[in-house]
Amino acid sequence: MKKIKISLFVIALLICLPASSSLGQYNPNASFKTVNQDAPDAPDFSLRDLQGKVFKLSNYRGKPVLIFFGTTWCPSCRKELAAYKEIYQIYTKRGLEVAYINIMESQAKVARFAKANTLPFRVLLDEDGAVGTSYSVVGVPTLVLIDKKGKFIKTTHSTMDLPLKSLFPVK
Repeated sequence: MKKIKISLFVIALLICLPASSSLGQYNPNASFKTVNQDAPDAPDFSLRDLQGKVFKLSNYRGKPVLIFFGTTWCPSCRKELAAYKEIYQIYTKRGLEVAYINIMESQAKVARFAKANTLPFRVLLDEDGAVGTSYSVVGVPTLVLIDKKGKFIKTTHSTMDLPLKSLFPVK
């Protein structure tokens, strides 16, 4: 009887641990990999924003671009919103282009979220997750900082890790 209980406990652990580690994450084709920062350029993409206008990354060559990948249901994404807004307020005046890419949610849901949280930056819709996949996003939030030439500078999950002060030194 004791062996059966131990076996059931081990089976329960094997089932629950992987499930709990994936809570709050986006993983459409999850072979967990990191963004290839050695790639010559960040993958180009075109996505529509909430107003239906097209955002094409390559149109922003000559400007650094910060992309926030997130979802409306992600607690960490919501927690970082104040920091995203602060980055937007400070660094867009210095030439940083900021875009929030929502992964795999409807336009109506994302629009309600953007309005409720008064998001000042452009909100793009990656409805099928293709852009998230091309950037190897497996968890949200994921932040990607791209230089003026379209090359990766940094990929992280926290605004604290972004080298914005070195990219935009105070004059």
